[in-house]
Amino acid sequence: MGEPELAARLSAIDERIAEAALRAGRDPGEITRIVVTKFHPAQLVRELRALGVVEVGENRQQELTAKRAELRTDQDPALDDLRWHFIGQAQTNKAAAIRRASDAVHSVDRVRLADALHRAAEDDGALDVLVQVNLTTDAGRGGSALDEAESLAEHVLRLDSLRLRGVMAVAPLDEEPARAFARLRSVADRIRGLAPEATWISAGMTADFVSAIDAGATHLRIGSAITGPRPARG
Repeated sequence: MGEPELAARLSAIDERIAEAALRAGRDPGEITRIVVTKFHPAQLVRELRALGVVEVGENRQQELTAKRAELRTDQDPALDDLRWHFIGQAQTNKAAAIRRASDAVHSVDRVRLADALHRAAEDDGALDVLVQVNLTTDAGRGGSALDEAESLAEHVLRLDSLRLRGVMAVAPLDEEPARAFARLRSVADRIRGLAPEATWISAGMTADFVSAIDAGATHLRIGSAITGPRPARG
C-alpha cells in the first residue's frame, strides 16, 4: 500500500471517529486513536509517523521488541515521539521484555502479571497499565472477571512502579457491542472511584469503535481499516 492510500485510510477513520464523537456529545480531541500494526513491517510505522501518527499498538512482544529496535537504528528524532501500546495477551515470563518495549500495557489481567511487570522495573519511571476486563462468561478469554476487576485494580495501585490508567476490553463476537461496552463503562466508573486519575477506557476496534465511543471509550485500537490487510505470516 502506498503512502497516499495509507493517508486516505487514516483520514477516513479519523473523520468517522470525529463524527461519532460529536453525535455522542463528546469532544473528538479527547479520543486517542491507536494504530495497530500487527504483522506489518517497521516501514509501515515510519510511514504512519510521517503522517502524524504517534500512538501505535502491537499484540506480540517479539514483534514489538523487534520493531522498536529496528526503528532506533534510524536515528530519526521524529520516531522518538512514538508511544508504543502493548495490547495482546501477556505471558509473565515475557514481562521484562514487554516492559522494556512498551510505554503502556493494556492487558494486565491478573495479579501475577502485574507483579511480574513490577519486578521488571528499572530506572524507567512508572509504567502506564490498564486492567483488562473479560466481558464474557468464558474464563478462557483474556481479561479479569467482571467481579474481580476492582480487586486487581487495588493490587496494581499498591505497586509503585505501575501507574493505573484505566480499563481495557474486547467486545464479544456474539453480542451487541453496545451492551458489552456498557458493562465495561460500569467497571471503569467503579475503578475511577478507587483512582480518580484512572480515566482511560481502551475499547473499540475497526468493527465496533462507534459503539465504544458512545460508551465513553478514550482509546480506540484500529488496525486493518487503516493499515490494510495484514501480510501473510512467514
